[in-house]
Amino acid sequence: MAIVERREPSVTFDRGGAIVSSARATRAPLRAMTLIEVLIVLAIVALMMGAVVMGSGQLASSRLRHSSTMIAGAVRVAFSRATSTSKSIRLVMDLEESLIWLEEGDQPHFVQTKDTTGTGGASAATVAEKTALEESSRIVKGPTAPRTAFHEIDPMGLVASDPGKVKKPLERGIKFREVQTAHDDQPRKSGRAYLYFWPGGQTERASIQLSIGNSNSDKDTITLLVSPLTGKITVKDGVVEFEPSMDGKDASERDDPGAF
Repeated sequence: MAIVERREPSVTFDRGGAIVSSARATRAPLRAMTLIEVLIVLAIVALMMGAVVMGSGQLASSRLRHSSTMIAGAVRVAFSRATSTSKSIRLVMDLEESLIWLEEGDQPHFVQTKDTTGTGGASAATVAEKTALEESSRIVKGPTAPRTAFHEIDPMGLVASDPGKVKKPLERGIKFREVQTAHDDQPRKSGRAYLYFWPGGQTERASIQLSIGNSNSDKDTITLLVSPLTGKITVKDGVVEFEPSMDGKDASERDDPGAF
């Protein structure tokens, strides 16, 4: 609380001796802003600036890019691990929960192309996949080869004490729009999608679309294109349709500056 001094006029008398005016030094309080009030003002300003940034979509776009980088990193790890361990690896993308993780096969795996079950020929991991496999076997009505079983792995050895942490969520508000790989009969928009990697240093051609929430706008969507020969990912703004065959183009992607 600041204190200021205020002075009144000096004492004067008229000819009859009456007091005309008097002077007294008085002190009047002058109120100033406290530290708490300053902090409140700063907090309000910060909230307003945050609302402006969020309203412009900058934070959502940043989360979208960060999620694409995380998936690109998982692809690189899977590609390298398949080569170094001589085992089949797959990247699991849970479209319902917006999660990704890596799994390793217990035997060599050969992917079935144009697969309608969603597993690419591997054993079922969900109830929906089990039902689809049973229906497929009923239609074929013949002997089938043993299916590869996959189990979750922690390729970096960082969360061995807590296996549940191998599943990594996408950034808040970011979802899979659709995923299609070479073995899929149709794009996957629900359930799980799988991207397989083989010991020889190859993977499947794939298109992974991420979006901000449930937005169908191109400006809120990015597409990750996976090269089968190199495992590199090229990120494109908007929706890019899956191309099942790009003969002659894979070799050029080894030097593609837009690929991860």
